[in-house]
Amino acid sequence: MQPVTLRTSRLELSLPRADDVDAIYAACQDPDIQRYTPVPVPYERQHAVDFVERVASDWEAGQHLTWAIREGEHLVGTLGFYRVDGRGAGEIGYWMAPRFRGGGRLREASDAAIDWGFSPDGLGLARIEWRAVVGNVGSAKLARTLGFRYEGLLRQALTGSQGRDDGWIAGLLATDDRRPQPWSVLED
Repeated sequence: MQPVTLRTSRLELSLPRADDVDAIYAACQDPDIQRYTPVPVPYERQHAVDFVERVASDWEAGQHLTWAIREGEHLVGTLGFYRVDGRGAGEIGYWMAPRFRGGGRLREASDAAIDWGFSPDGLGLARIEWRAVVGNVGSAKLARTLGFRYEGLLRQALTGSQGRDDGWIAGLLATDDRRPQPWSVLED
């Protein structure tokens, strides 16, 4: 599969490139990114170099599709579809650099990616899953806002720098109303 660039009114989602390495490296020093995403810990600059070099071949394989989220010249985060299975399902994942959190950027980028993921001209997915380490409330609130339905707890299903963690799972179908839904694990 060839990489796709998506645009919103203020953002561009495109392949990470060599001049993003320093911004990716800096963002991945954030304790929350290290706790809640599967990045290596400690996160070294070479990890960012390897990540950028790998993304294009991941797109070619069609299973892991990652975009850099840019606002102007700034890399503000990454977003992607992972474990795209060829049978109409994939998993969304994302992180935002700490200084760019808030302001609706990640929702805007996620909406564009989800639209493309469900589109017959995009991936033509029937289902998108979201998973997060239990306690990653910020990610859960965004997923709920995007219309994902909370589906349950996956015991010791997620692995990362801390070892095995329980995970929350939610799903969004192409046919779902994408208005926010109540989630039993979120209080507000």
